[in-house]
Amino acid sequence: MSERQDEHPAPEFLEGTGHETVDAVVASMAGLDDRPVDEHLAVFEHAHDALRRTLAGAGSEIDGPAAVRS
Repeated sequence: MSERQDEHPAPEFLEGTGHETVDAVVASMAGLDDRPVDEHLAVFEHAHDALRRTLAGAGSEIDGPAAVRS
């Protein structure tokens, strides 16, 4: 298995996205190698839910009162 990992090393998350929730989701994925595979689904579902909520709220930041005034 280490041979395959050496062929395609995981990219390092060097810089944050600037969004606290997104950065936390990315960080939660970094620990998957150390967790049993049967726990991965719960991590993916949590990540998906968090990112979906974040994206759903993204428009409210742009389309909020400040955008209406301009």
